[in-house]
Amino acid sequence: MSTRSTNVRLNWKLTIEYDGTRYSGWQVQKNAKSIQGTLIKAAENILQCEVEICGAGRTDAGVHAIGQVAHMRYQGKLTSADFLLKAINASLPKDINLLKVERADLNFHARHDAVSRYYLYQLSRRRTALAKNFVWWIKDELDVEAMSAAATAIAGMHDFRAFTEQNTQTESTLVKVEEAKISTWGDLILFRIGASHFLWKMVRRLVGALVAVGRKTLSIAEFSQLLQGYTDPRIAEWTAPPSGLFLTQVLYKGDSRQNGIKPVLWF
Repeated sequence: MSTRSTNVRLNWKLTIEYDGTRYSGWQVQKNAKSIQGTLIKAAENILQCEVEICGAGRTDAGVHAIGQVAHMRYQGKLTSADFLLKAINASLPKDINLLKVERADLNFHARHDAVSRYYLYQLSRRRTALAKNFVWWIKDELDVEAMSAAATAIAGMHDFRAFTEQNTQTESTLVKVEEAKISTWGDLILFRIGASHFLWKMVRRLVGALVAVGRKTLSIAEFSQLLQGYTDPRIAEWTAPPSGLFLTQVLYKGDSRQNGIKPVLWF
C-alpha cells in the first residue's frame, strides 16, 4: 500500500452485494442494524477517520443486492483500491461483500448520478429448504402467460400511486419504466424491472399484483387500470415479501444493461 504524509479528500465508487435478511434495510436507522451503517463502521475501523457512504438505492428491510453501488468519501491518506477492498471486506460480516472498489471523481454521487436501476424478483413454484430467504414460494398454480401479458403494460411512463404508500404530497408517483418482463427458469418465475427510480414498495406491490393476475383474482384489464392511477384496497395485502427481491444493477452514463434474465441463485 502506498500512502502520503498529508490527508487528501477522496471519493471511491463501491460495488456491493449483500444478503439483506438480517438487516433493517440499506439506510442507517436508530437502534437497528443497516447495510449502510455496517459498511461505515467497517470502513472507519480501517481508515481511522469519519467516512460518508451513500448508496444508489435505499433497499428495504430483507431486500438483497448483487449490484448495489455507493460512493465513499473521506479526508484521509491516499491508499489503493485493492487495499480498501481486502481490508474492508475483512472487517465486514459474511453477508455483506465489496465486489469492486474504484477511484471516483470527487463530484461523483452514487444516487444522484445514476440513470437507472434494475431489480429482479424470484418466485418459486416449489418448496425449498435452501433458498427460502431468496424467493417467494407460491403454493398456488399460476398462469405465467397471463402474468407475462400483464407485465408488458408496465413499461413506459405511468402513475404508480396504486403501488406505493400514499404520500403524494411530497413525492410524484409518476415513474418511467424502461423494462418490465416475466421469464421462467426451471421452478422459478423471474420478474425483472428497470427504471430511473422507484417508489417505496413499488416493485413488491407490482409483483403482488402480477401474482394476483396469475391466480386469476385480478384480470389483465384491471391490472392495466392500476397503471393509470386507479387504486385497489387489495394491493397492500398483496405486497410481495422482501425475500425474493434483489437490486441487480445500477447504471450510469455510458453503462450497458445486462443481457438476459437469469436467477441470482440456482437450486
